[in-house]
Amino acid sequence: MFKRKFIKINAMRYLLAIIASALSSFAIAQSGLYNENYRPQFHFSPAKNWLNDPNGLIYQDGVYHLFYQYNPLGTKWGHMSWGHSITKDLIHWKELPVALNEINDTMIFSGSAVIDKNNSAGFAKNANDAALVAIYTAHQENRKQAQHLAFSNDKGNTWTHYDKNPVLDQNKKDFRDPQVFWYEKDKKWIMALAEPYLHQISFFASTNLKNWEYQSAFGPAGDTTGIWECPSLFLAPVVGQPDQKRWVLLVSQNSSMQYFTGDFDGKKFNSDEPATTLKRPDYGPDYYAAITYNNLPANAKPTSIGWLNSWNYANEIPTSTWRGAMSLPRELALKKDGNSWRLVQSPVPAIKNIRGKGGSVQPLSFEGRKDLSLTGQQFEIVFELDLSSTSDAGLVVGKGSVNETLIGYDKMKKTLYIDRSRSGDISFTKDFGKRYEAPLSLTDNRIKLQVFFDNSIIEVFANDGELVMTAQIFPSKTDNKVQLYSNGGMAKVSAIEYWIIGSIWK
Repeated sequence: MFKRKFIKINAMRYLLAIIASALSSFAIAQSGLYNENYRPQFHFSPAKNWLNDPNGLIYQDGVYHLFYQYNPLGTKWGHMSWGHSITKDLIHWKELPVALNEINDTMIFSGSAVIDKNNSAGFAKNANDAALVAIYTAHQENRKQAQHLAFSNDKGNTWTHYDKNPVLDQNKKDFRDPQVFWYEKDKKWIMALAEPYLHQISFFASTNLKNWEYQSAFGPAGDTTGIWECPSLFLAPVVGQPDQKRWVLLVSQNSSMQYFTGDFDGKKFNSDEPATTLKRPDYGPDYYAAITYNNLPANAKPTSIGWLNSWNYANEIPTSTWRGAMSLPRELALKKDGNSWRLVQSPVPAIKNIRGKGGSVQPLSFEGRKDLSLTGQQFEIVFELDLSSTSDAGLVVGKGSVNETLIGYDKMKKTLYIDRSRSGDISFTKDFGKRYEAPLSLTDNRIKLQVFFDNSIIEVFANDGELVMTAQIFPSKTDNKVQLYSNGGMAKVSAIEYWIIGSIWK
């Protein structure tokens, strides 16, 4: 997680924060939270206060846990603790009390959670039980970052800090964001750890979660323009060949992400491609720190969640009682792309269960602007564009008398883009009102788009998730028209399907 100014607080203020969090469900019902302007209704956001990186994603006994960087005391970055929410379907969330609170001058930075099935650390009350163990970075501002443990014997409801922390300390200022998982082949735990200013991920191994030995390092490679954070190493299935899998390493860089594919032998990660290769899981401006779930059922695809914001303006976005939201959970796979591998992402199938009233539009040809009967700011829409006779076409959302956001394809540049230069409130920072582009070649001049619009969040999945773009926008409530557009010729669109999506909080 990215460094920000640290402000000391006392124990009494923390006690008040814990009480407030415990009463969050009551507060939501009584104060009208989740009805505020810009509030996403089917993406997770905390009832109140600041949120950033997802942490400790773990599945246990039918429940998905989402821990996350959280400030119990305000809507801007600070006092980092682990917030905690749970779900049974990855769509409907229940917010719980703060799991791990800042301790005096030590903030609880990003990390992992694992289920210690063999009781290798000895934290379980009984030999046959399995403790839930959190591995996190203990951050002391401008001094040191080291890796600590905490454990729970009641499925994450209460936590105890290990009394012999830290378990990994190299006396470094920037040494953070441990991702830990069980490597079955060698019967050991693996930790992937970011060394931000070295632009590398270091790997450590342990048999008991307490004693760690250095194995190797990967990097620098790809994008080194920003510090490296929040690694996530996982095995991904190959599309059409579910028995074939390949390792994927996700890394975040200040306000963007990249990924590498390759082999991991329990000690070293070897990339498939030259160090200059750059591939991004999301080409939008607002997707960061995505990590994958531990302990998923054997037949489940790797599933990730990312933070929908950017460090370029995260503290300034014009929300009120809260700041920060999470992406729709995404299932991940790999697809062969020439001599390379492409990460393919799809929203979890459970999103279909909250589709409301739907509609469709017959195939049509159009030039200029074409109004759709769909209106609103909470919907999913799926269609295929044929750009054979035009150079630029796409979808307009959040359309009002002045404001609009364009999601389109530029055939000359061979790019998918989101243009939010007139998307609503862009006044809070100079870095917001821009056009963002991503390279994408078409087959037969066609592109398929699946777009989710959730008040202030847009997630675009192109060609069944071969490319993804995510962006925040802040339109007025009256900016609710939806249009097709084509510049430079006639475009064709296949049958359009759409669904209104209601609130998961009501």
